Amino acid sequence: MNFIASLPTSRAAWLTLAASALVLEICALFFQYFLNLAPCIMCIYQRTAVLGLVFCAVSAINPQQVLLRVFGYLCWAISAFWGWSIANEHIAMQQNTNPFAFSCEVVPNFPSFMPLHQWIPSFFEATGDCGEISWSFLGMSMPGWMQIIFAVYSIAFVVVLLTRLLVKKSV
Repeated sequence: MNFIASLPTSRAAWLTLAASALVLEICALFFQYFLNLAPCIMCIYQRTAVLGLVFCAVSAINPQQVLLRVFGYLCWAISAFWGWSIANEHIAMQQNTNPFAFSCEVVPNFPSFMPLHQWIPSFFEATGDCGEISWSFLGMSMPGWMQIIFAVYSIAFVVVLLTRLLVKKSV
């Protein structure tokens, strides 16, 4: 328990979290550019959530500083839980046989002050169909695997934060 409680003050722990998310981003680009799987709007939103996990690396600058740790916690929690929610919705889109039940947006709904799909279209532009299952592994589509991955990130967040609060009595 003490080991888990001390992880938030470890630079290596924050860098490991960010590196794992960076590997997922590299995998997404591999699927897009080498396997020619066009990302849909929900894929782009999940990719954005994973990118939020990469931003946890900012906490590694000085994990002893509470404000940087809190920033890391916020990035971790928002990205993991939002990503799980998007993956869950994406699975529902793929499993629904009614073509009028869901509609897949064409343009990502990023804030007007930050149109990522215009700034970096090679990374944030959606060209695929949300309902299409063009890849599966062990009987699960990409959003199914992402749901598991985001669930692991979410559970890890809850375990680390609760352990930290209960054992160390601080964030």
